[in-house]
Amino acid sequence: MSKITTLVEEIVTPILDDMSLELIDMEYVKEGSNWFLRVFIDKDSGVDIEECGIVSERLSEKLDEIDPIPHNYFLEVSSPGAERPLKKDKDFEKAIGKNVYVKTYEPINGEKAFEGTLLSYTSDELSLEVTIKTRKKKVEIPTDKIAIARLAVTFS
Repeated sequence: MSKITTLVEEIVTPILDDMSLELIDMEYVKEGSNWFLRVFIDKDSGVDIEECGIVSERLSEKLDEIDPIPHNYFLEVSSPGAERPLKKDKDFEKAIGKNVYVKTYEPINGEKAFEGTLLSYTSDELSLEVTIKTRKKKVEIPTDKIAIARLAVTFS
């Protein structure tokens, strides 16, 4: 994490705690000539646009007071969406039994992308049940090999 996202996390956490919300992810990125500070929040029942607006207002006020970012930027506060990223241990633990997508840094059994039901998770390894054609197969993925992990929406 950059110094800015670390500082913003310290600022936004009490705001989120006060509203019983959770910080899911944050990014501070330059796209074209513009900088964006994106804060993704959620709760078990999901967040609505009003809650995102309140967090945005409160966070913006605090950032204006402290002024930790030396140039102009856009602040965006939103839900991580249906295909939310899985980054923390508790994210993976909550996703057990759900359909997930995992991309690895290097091939495992000749593949780098997997989608299936998350069967189990430890800080060292996760287990997925993937379907290849009509057969179900269990895949073990070391957590240090995970490049990206997120929930995956399936359409029946």
